[in-house]
Amino acid sequence: MSKIVEGLLYSESHEWVKVDGDIAIIGVSDFAQSEMGDITYVDLPAEGDEILKDEDFGALESVKASSELYAPVSGTVEAVNEALEDAPELINEDPYGSWIIKVKMSDPGQLDSLLSAADYAKTTE
Repeated sequence: MSKIVEGLLYSESHEWVKVDGDIAIIGVSDFAQSEMGDITYVDLPAEGDEILKDEDFGALESVKASSELYAPVSGTVEAVNEALEDAPELINEDPYGSWIIKVKMSDPGQLDSLLSAADYAKTTE
C-alpha cells in the first residue's frame, strides 16, 4: 500500500502540497511514483514561470511511461528542485522529501479544492 502523509493536501492527479504561508511546496505522491516505476527524467519549469491550477507545469519520465505534472494551485514558481535534474530517482526514494517546485500562490482559496490525506487514500485504494 502507498504511503500517504498526514498534514499534506493532495490533488486527484497525485501531486501533494505542503503549505508554508503563501508558498505551496509541491511534489508527487508515493502512489504516483510507484505506478511510474524508476523515474529517469524530470521536466521542470523555470523560476518565475506562472502556473495555473489544473494545467501542466512539467513532466516525469520513467522507463515505463511519461506523465504530466499538474498544478494543484495557481501562482509563480519561486524555486525548482535542481537536485532532481541530476538525480530524478530521488522521487522514487523519498517522494515526500523530494519536492519538485515551490509556488507563491496567487489564490490560496484554491487549496479548498484539494483532498485531505484521508480523502486521497480513498482515491488510491
